[in-house]
Amino acid sequence: MPDAAFVTRFAPSPTGYLHLGHAFSALTAFDAARTAGGRFLLRIEDIDTGRCRPAFEQAIYDDLAWLGLTWEEPVRRQSDHFADFAASLDRLDGMGLLYPCFCTRKDIAAEIARSANAPHGPDGPVYPGTCRRRPADDRARRIAAGDAFALRLDLAKALDTAGGGLTWHDAEAGGMTCDPRPLGDVVLARKDTPTSYHLSVAVDDALQGVSHVIRGRDLFHATHVHRLLQALLDLPTPAYRHHRLLTNADGQRLSKRDKARTLRELRAGGAGADDVRRLAGLG
Repeated sequence: MPDAAFVTRFAPSPTGYLHLGHAFSALTAFDAARTAGGRFLLRIEDIDTGRCRPAFEQAIYDDLAWLGLTWEEPVRRQSDHFADFAASLDRLDGMGLLYPCFCTRKDIAAEIARSANAPHGPDGPVYPGTCRRRPADDRARRIAAGDAFALRLDLAKALDTAGGGLTWHDAEAGGMTCDPRPLGDVVLARKDTPTSYHLSVAVDDALQGVSHVIRGRDLFHATHVHRLLQALLDLPTPAYRHHRLLTNADGQRLSKRDKARTLRELRAGGAGADDVRRLAGLG
C-alpha cells in the first residue's frame, strides 16, 4: 500500500557535473520512494554562491532526467531561501549558542600545530575554540572594525541546552546516541555564505517534510550535528540511511575534486541509464 508519508530527497550542489557516485545516491533515494509509494524531491544546495554555476544546475536536471528520475516541482533552491536560515540563526543566537570566530584557516592550522594534544575528529583536526575564549569587549571591537568573522555553534552550551538522551536511527547502523563532540564548534554561517551545510540541511529537511534522509556514509558523522540542531530548533527528526560509497580502482571515493568520470561523459560515450545502474551496482 502506498505510503504518502514517505518523503525523501536528493540534494546536490551545482559546483560541478554529476558523476557515478551521485547517480548511485540519487537512484537509491528514488528507488526507495518508488518502492514505498512515497514522494521524491530534488533540492539544489547552492548556498556557496561563489562556486555554484547555472550551467551545473541545468546539467543536474538533464542528467537526472536522462537516468529516468522524476521529481516534484518546484525544486527548492537554497539560495532563494536565505531568510529561512537567518531566522534559525537568530533563534540560536538569542539562546546564546553562537559566537563570532575571526580565525582564518591559517590561524587555525597554526594553533593546532602549537598544541601537542589537538583533538581530531572524523574529518581531521577539530577547531580548538580560540575565539570562544575571546572577551566580549574584544569581540565587539573587532566586529565594529569590520573584521570578517564566521558564526560558530558553542557546542558545550548547545548540548547543555538540548539536554541528554538525543538519539537518531540509521537503517544500516541501527540506533545511535547523538554525540557531535568529535566535530567541535561547527561553523553555521560565514560573511560570504550566510548559512552552512549543517544548518540549511536541518532546516530544509524539516520545511520540506522529509521523513527519510538517504545519503552517503561520508555524511554519517554530520548527522550527529543535525540531530542536535533539530533538538535546539524544535524540528522533527527523520529516519536516516547512510549508504555505501562508490570508489575508484584505487579504493578512493568518487569525487568532483578528483575529476571522477561524469555522467555527461558516460552519456557522450554511448552509455544508457541501464548501463549506469549496472556500473553503480543497482542493476
